[in-house]
Amino acid sequence: MSNVKIIGDSCSDLSKELRDRYDIGYAKMNVVIDGEEKPASLDWEYFTPAEFYGFMRAGKRVTTTQVPAGEFERVFSEALEAGFDVVYIGCSGKLSGSVNTARVVAPQMMEKYPGRTVRVVDPLNACMGEGLALILAAGLRDQGKSADEIADEIEARCLTINQFCTVNSLDALKRAGRVKASKAFFGNLFGVKPIIISDATGQNVPVKKVKGREASMDELVALMKEAVIEPEEQTVYVGHADSPEDAARLAEKVRAAIPCRDVYIFDIGPIIGGSIGPDALVLYALGKKVEFVG
Repeated sequence: MSNVKIIGDSCSDLSKELRDRYDIGYAKMNVVIDGEEKPASLDWEYFTPAEFYGFMRAGKRVTTTQVPAGEFERVFSEALEAGFDVVYIGCSGKLSGSVNTARVVAPQMMEKYPGRTVRVVDPLNACMGEGLALILAAGLRDQGKSADEIADEIEARCLTINQFCTVNSLDALKRAGRVKASKAFFGNLFGVKPIIISDATGQNVPVKKVKGREASMDELVALMKEAVIEPEEQTVYVGHADSPEDAARLAEKVRAAIPCRDVYIFDIGPIIGGSIGPDALVLYALGKKVEFVG
């Protein structure tokens, strides 16, 4: 293993189990609920998923913030003080300013710790798309690669991370500016569920409209089956925004259709959840290079 610390942020939605398994740290963003600000902990320290999405269902105003510069300084310094170089992989720069803030802080940290390296990577994805990039980086670290080698390889491979998402309502996405699309797409979608991908620029874009919840889940699976490469070697990640029963059903659909090594169900955390709203479902896996630009 090389002397490199892999660091993500609250957008990655990596559970403590996965962070411990792959030795990944993270910098915290913040979530603001009706004016009250809390750190966006990946371990749900301040509220449970049911409570958080309950706030949204009750109409409370939920907003999110990027990683503060001081938080980057704290997290990077801890790793550098311990003798590690750093590879930070953040939320897509199209969706958050955190990567740009980290790029300002990184040279300051390298000046403070001469001889150490801090690389900042935009994975052009968010949620477990960012998480999967962090897991890939951890694997490269365990192969003994340097911070520069890890960052360069993740930048070269990040567009092979495929996302297929459906939401119950577009309201939260529109309010947060997290999805790009024409007014025509956002017309009257009564009963229609959009299918959203992360495009080649790192922006979330709707690519299809499907009638009904069950059909939307089937479409997610069909799209992932067509996109995934060497599924026998892969884990397909199934995320949900306080919809565990639907997530379990979606996972069974994945297992029935795709001969993958494993299926891992995870909670969509407060940063992404605050943007997409309750009951969203999403699939992530490595696959064909994403070339579509919305």
